[in-house]
Formats: sequence, C-alpha cells, structure tokens
Amino acid sequence: MKKIILTGGGTAGHVTPNIALIPRLKEAGYDIQYIGSYNGIERDLIESFNIPYHGISSGKLRRYFSWQNFSDPFRVIKGFREALSLMKQLKPDVVFSKGGFVSVPVVLAAKRCKIPTIIHESDMTPGLANKIVIPSAKKVCCNFPETLKYLPEGKAVLTGSPIRQELLSGNKIAAMDLCGFSADKPVILVIGGSLGSVVLNNAVRESLPELLKDFQIIHLCGKGKLDSSLDGLKGYAQFEYIKDELKDIFALSDIVISRAGANAICELVALRKPNLLIPLSANASRGDQILNARSFERQGFSMVMEEEELTKDRLLDTIHSLYKNRSSFMDAMRDSKQQDSINTIFHLIEEVQTV
Repeated sequence: MKKIILTGGGTAGHVTPNIALIPRLKEAGYDIQYIGSYNGIERDLIESFNIPYHGISSGKLRRYFSWQNFSDPFRVIKGFREALSLMKQLKPDVVFSKGGFVSVPVVLAAKRCKIPTIIHESDMTPGLANKIVIPSAKKVCCNFPETLKYLPEGKAVLTGSPIRQELLSGNKIAAMDLCGFSADKPVILVIGGSLGSVVLNNAVRESLPELLKDFQIIHLCGKGKLDSSLDGLKGYAQFEYIKDELKDIFALSDIVISRAGANAICELVALRKPNLLIPLSANASRGDQILNARSFERQGFSMVMEEEELTKDRLLDTIHSLYKNRSSFMDAMRDSKQQDSINTIFHLIEEVQTV
C-alpha cells in the first residue's frame, strides 16, 4: 500500500483542498496520514474523516515586528525535528502540502529524507511559507495562470484548486429547516473566513434592518464572534462555522458575500454563486486576497469592494445590484473552463514517485 502524508493548516483554506483529495486517494488505496499543528483548526477538520493526525510544533513567520519573532524560530526548529521523526516512522512515498506555516518543517523534513513533495499555491503570488519550501518541492500547483511567472519553470503546473465534490449536492430544504427560513425571500450567505472578520461582521449586522426587508441572511461569522443579542431574529441565522451542512447552505443561497481567499472563491465559481468579494485589507496582509478578487472581477465572476470602501450604504447598494444582475455572473462562471483539479493533482502525486 502506498503511503502519503498530507499537510497544511492555520486556516480552513489550507485544509479543505486536502480534504477534497481524500476520496480520490482512498479510492486508489493510499494509506493517508496528516501532519498539522498541535491544536490548529486542521486537527478537528481532519480527525472527523478518521485520518490519523500527527501534531507538531509550529511557529509563524511574520513580515512585521513582533516579540514572537524571537521565539517562533525555535518552534519551527522543534517542528522540523518532530516532522523528521515522523518521516522516519511513517515512511511515506510522497508528501502533498497545501501550505500554511505548519507545512514548512514538514516539507523540509521530507526533502531531508529524500521523499518527493508536491505543494499547492492557491493565491496569485506565492506566500512566504511556500516561498521557503518551493526549492524543496518536485512540483508546484497553482490556481491562476498569472502565478506561473512567479514559479520555477519545470516545476509549475496550473491545476486549479481541488473542490470538495459533496458541495455540489446540497439540499435546500435541509438548509431552510436548519435556519428556520421560509421560501418567500432570497437568501444571502455571508462568509468571513474560518477565523471570521470583525469588519465584515459589523458591516452586515449594522445593515440587517434594511437587508431583512428583502433578504434572509445566513451569517458564518467565525469562532467566538456570535452576537447573542441577535439570536431569534427572524430571517437571520448565525453560526461560528459550518461543516457538514455547508453544502445545503450553499444550495439555498442566491448570492454570497465573502472574503477572497483563493480556495473559497474557487468553490463559489464551481457552484456558480454570484458573489461580492471583500478582500482582506493590504494593511493587514500581503494583499493576496485583493489580487485574487480583482482577477475574478476581470473574468466577470465577482463584484469587489475593498475593505476601506465598506460602508453601510455602499454595502446595501452593491448587494441589490449584485442580486439584480446575478444572471450575468452565473453565465460568466458557467462559461469558464473548470479544470479537473483532483485528477490532475492525483496524477502528479503518482508521477513524482516514479521520477
């Protein structure tokens, strides 16, 4: 039996593409193991699939000053030693990394043990963690054609992002029951990312009195970001995070308001959901979500509003415009050529083991 180690974590976006690959890998008879951080979001997500999970020490590599910059390198070194021990214990044939800082020691340990590695870069430009490990990888998968110029020739492969196939089979009635909604108003799904967005949450909640006149709202607001004062408000359902019922919620939603993480927006295109993207501000990130969003805007898949432009009136106007013109966005997404990401990546996994 062939063995594969999957790695990636920190946010759900660094885990869900791995989850999308699991059924194909199981079908091919792979023994699948997962390496993530001790207590990151990836642990809960992966263990629910009965995949053996191994936690290692993880430190964040920051582009800004923080006192933790002095201690985290030691955590990375510890994580490397733990990953090296796991490589020798598990003896995988191949490693697939979806990124995030926990993946750095794993990929470096695999290189030390001469185990071939494939990494996946979701964003337009490679993140810091992937920049560090690209030299250690056999192949580098990416989502956007524009990304190829940032990657080494011969390693880069345009694959798109693996999409969980179960998302395509949602049940609207189940979602209506879950949220206590009726069939007389369209539904807006608001997704602030797995960690939530205070800015987006506040803007949506401030606009609720006007929005609820015309829409029903499903609000995925992030861990610890529920507002108990809104419990029981008719037409409004809030959740910290949704896993099993996400496919049903997507099926019920007419339009989506979302951050612009690459995996999340690729799911929106696969599902043909008209969307308003509010990317994470460049002041709080390296600006990758802005690049992702603008690329989708150019392709006619999305409307985009930058965080600095987010006001109650602007949000309300844009939502109504998006809903009114939703068919044009759906047509653009329907006409886009979705690549068979899961099989493309699977064939790469097989290929690198024979080189």
